[in-house]
Amino acid sequence: MDLNKAQIIGNITRDIELKETPNGMKVTNFWVATNRNWTDWNGMRQEQTEFHNVVLWGKLAEIAGEYLSKGQKVYIEGRLQTRSWEGQDGSKRYTTEIVWENMIMLGNRGEASSSSAPQWATPTTKQSKPDAEEEISIEDIPF
Repeated sequence: MDLNKAQIIGNITRDIELKETPNGMKVTNFWVATNRNWTDWNGMRQEQTEFHNVVLWGKLAEIAGEYLSKGQKVYIEGRLQTRSWEGQDGSKRYTTEIVWENMIMLGNRGEASSSSAPQWATPTTKQSKPDAEEEISIEDIPF
C-alpha cells in the first residue's frame, strides 16, 4: 500500500491569480507559509518559516480565486507532486508542489471581520481529475 498525502495549516503569501491553460482548464498556484517554533539548547526561542507551493486545478482553482487572499489562514490537504522542466539556461529544474484536494478556510479574507467569504469549504469537495482526453502536459502549465 502507498500513501501520498500532505496536510498543512499556514498563511497565504500573496493574492490568488487565476490562469487558464491553452485547452481551457482553470489553474492557480500560490505559496502557503508555515512556521515552526522551538527552544534551542541554549534556551533561546527559535522560529523557522517554510514555504509550500500549492497548485489547484478546475473548479477548486476558481473557488480559490474568488474566496482566498493574501494573509488568510488555510488548512490544505493534497498530494505531493514533483515536476521538472528545462530552464532558460538549459539546466534541468525541479519543483515539488502540493496538488490541492481539500481545504478549510480558517480566517476571513485578510483576517477582516466584515468579509462575505465563507469560513469553510467542505472537506468532501474533491478535485476532479482531468478526463483522459484532457490530459495536462507540462507545456500547458502557465507558470
